[in-house]
Amino acid sequence: MQKLTEQAPEFIRAIAPYKAGKPVSDVVRELGLDPHTVVKLASNENPLGLGEKAKAAIAKAAVDLGRYPDANGFALKAKLAVRHGVKPEQITLGNGSNDVLELAAKAFLTQGTNAVFSQYAFAVYPLATQGCGAESKVVPAVCFTHDLDGFLNAIDSQTHVVFIANPNNPTGTFLPQEKLLAFLKQVPSNVLVVLDEAYNEFLKPEDQYDSTQWVAQFPNLLVSRSFSKAYGLAGLRVGYAVSSVEVADLMNRVRQPFNVNSLALAAAEAAIDDVEFLQQTYEVNLKGLEQIESGLKFLGLEYVPSYGNFVLFKAGNTDDAGIKVFDALQRLGVIVRPVNGYGLPQWLRVSVGLPHENEAFLVALPKALASAQAS
Repeated sequence: MQKLTEQAPEFIRAIAPYKAGKPVSDVVRELGLDPHTVVKLASNENPLGLGEKAKAAIAKAAVDLGRYPDANGFALKAKLAVRHGVKPEQITLGNGSNDVLELAAKAFLTQGTNAVFSQYAFAVYPLATQGCGAESKVVPAVCFTHDLDGFLNAIDSQTHVVFIANPNNPTGTFLPQEKLLAFLKQVPSNVLVVLDEAYNEFLKPEDQYDSTQWVAQFPNLLVSRSFSKAYGLAGLRVGYAVSSVEVADLMNRVRQPFNVNSLALAAAEAAIDDVEFLQQTYEVNLKGLEQIESGLKFLGLEYVPSYGNFVLFKAGNTDDAGIKVFDALQRLGVIVRPVNGYGLPQWLRVSVGLPHENEAFLVALPKALASAQAS
């Protein structure tokens, strides 16, 4: 007789769980550090936290937590519809944009189908694909970014979904709108293109484009956005997708009831209107990127110029360099993100923090590099 766990599909048992950035509490407990001195630059969080408008909305919503949230998120969808010039029926809300990606996979992927995405792309793409029993077709990256011609060559009759992160996590690379539009014109209309724009708000004005307006021209396009990054709502988990009405309808059929909680809905509704906070976040991030990239350049380290709120940099030339420097930085009270799970064992990803946090990282880094080389 089979064990209970052996009754689960083999493709489920083969999944390697997603590993999040290490929390401060773990590092403090494991290494006996003072929590007030530990800097976390591992999870691409907004170092400003959340804005005052969102805080006030949360406090107001908290008095009614004995009630279920609005299952359809009417008020938030209405605001998003106005913001993007689409119908509310074109919007799907998610428990973070991760949830949106999972919903797209559940709605369109099954055994015998495949999803196409890039090498060095967001770890949730293979997890969502494998969770549906579908095949992952990984296209080799070119200069750490998506090879869209390679994507077109990889698409076959069994391809149901294409995932594109722009800017891409963990590499920070960016595809300009003209390349994306040329790609969309060549993708078969029966293939769903998921354009994951979790870091869109960090783009400079000259790089900004409004992909949500493309949905009218390309009904097979789904644009995913997040409130976790620039809006500072990572702990509340709220994201959304803009798609055709037909695609949104399918995703809502597999969406859990009440998948976005009341506090998240209220905070997101307020955050949309907090233009000042969003601008402050953008400016802090821009200066932080310059600070970190200048520091890496001063140390002579290779890095990938970033369009997000993080930087991918090379920690050494051996396959254990990334984890060694990661461990050494932790002992010095700085948490960054190993990316060996992405096939980049020599590299690390550091999130942009406040100026003093970035400085703490840059001061600790040469010590960590020396320690790693000596071990």
